[in-house]
Amino acid sequence: MTEDSLLPFDLPAVQRKKVTADFAGGLISSDGGLVLPRAAERRLGLAEALADCIREWRDPDRVVHTLPAMLRFRMFAIACGYEDANDCDALREDPLFKLAVGQAPESGRVLCSQPSMSRLENAPSRTEVGRLTAALVDIFCRSFPSPPATITLDIDDTCDAVHGHQQLSLFNAHYDTRCFLPVHVYHVESGRPVAVLLRPGKTPSGVEVRTLLKHLTRRIRRHWPRTRLTFRGDSHYGRREAMGWCEDNGVDYIFGLAGNAALHALAYQTADDLKVRRAEAGADRMRGFADFLYAAGSWRQECRVVARLEATPRGFDARYIVTSLAGEPRHLYEGIYCARGQAENLIKRHRVQLASDRTSCQSPLANQFRLVLHTAAILADARAPRCRAAQDAAPLGRVRHHPPEPAQDRRPRRREGRPHPHPLRLGLPRRRPVPHAGRAPRRLGTLTAGAACPRSPRPFNPQLDTDNLKSRHREGAERKPLRARNQPIKAAARE
Repeated sequence: MTEDSLLPFDLPAVQRKKVTADFAGGLISSDGGLVLPRAAERRLGLAEALADCIREWRDPDRVVHTLPAMLRFRMFAIACGYEDANDCDALREDPLFKLAVGQAPESGRVLCSQPSMSRLENAPSRTEVGRLTAALVDIFCRSFPSPPATITLDIDDTCDAVHGHQQLSLFNAHYDTRCFLPVHVYHVESGRPVAVLLRPGKTPSGVEVRTLLKHLTRRIRRHWPRTRLTFRGDSHYGRREAMGWCEDNGVDYIFGLAGNAALHALAYQTADDLKVRRAEAGADRMRGFADFLYAAGSWRQECRVVARLEATPRGFDARYIVTSLAGEPRHLYEGIYCARGQAENLIKRHRVQLASDRTSCQSPLANQFRLVLHTAAILADARAPRCRAAQDAAPLGRVRHHPPEPAQDRRPRRREGRPHPHPLRLGLPRRRPVPHAGRAPRRLGTLTAGAACPRSPRPFNPQLDTDNLKSRHREGAERKPLRARNQPIKAAARE
């Protein structure tokens, strides 16, 4: 182990001035970007607004770190790339963090430690967590100088994979993992987050979507009673309960709609004309639009549906949206609905670059509180109100490298982790599939109207099917149901 020692020589004087080399760092910090979120947080009053929602559970005579100071410390740490509460132990003496929280860099008291921050995250009750989530909506509304005439809100969920047995975590077959599916709501024009809500790892039901839209709308209308609201989302949110509530309360919507046979039949005439025109023109791709009124069996009234139809040499594809807005079908689909792809970039910024997927607490209340803190850290970013979130989306402090995410692969594959144990591991007999003699497996043909059309089965071959049938009967007499099912085939073979 080496020991530091003084220089073995003296540096020469310069113009009769003594030169001294000192390698002691002193009060140095690498988080210079804290100056911007500190000014934005003071302007919006984030820490005070969130602290008012939490009841002080500590003895006032023994309180060293106030709730606003602890919330500022946590939000600024997240904004600088320190997403774990463990980092508080290393940052509590940082001069810039002390200055941002409101203490003197040198003589000020050190900031709170990791145990104190962990107790804070688990302290709010269910009612207080609901108030914290509603406070984000209030902060969003107060950030506008005057009430806008109309606003459009993007609503979407994202996969938050868990690595334990946290409450509300469920296995999702689409993402092939145990996860949460938190809902993110963003303002379209400015890219600011409005609300984030932790959810179980399953598709939201119609009642759940209606409840979310109801509470969000009522909270916004407390500040802007005359503002026209429009919600935009994919087919997960195009539920009859949500659309019915929007119609009753004067809220516009534009949601994706899953295709079915009834929708394909209504768009058949336009689709057939589009395919003929593409074939006559020899074009590689031709797109058309149609709109009509449609009501499913469970809907109480007809709604306007816009169909995007596209014909290519490889087949035909159709996509549908349901909306209460007026306008040309092409503008509604391409100009309004397809623009919701920007919400994916905003969610990725929230989840990846600010690491809001660190929902590792056992209690869902603590995990929801963490989502509130990460959302407040984005609001504290002074650059967010002045530019789109897709530009300059990096954290303010440390520059972090995140490897690019692989492209989504929807091909069937073997799952890495099974939701249930394999039958062989439990000692259970493995079921053997019973083949159908005289029939070949049905193959899938080309895509027509967005669905897979099976081809017709192969023609019946008496000699081949009879040989296969004899070989299967030699295996044993336990296949009596199979012989009974194949008696008409044997009779046809004798003829």
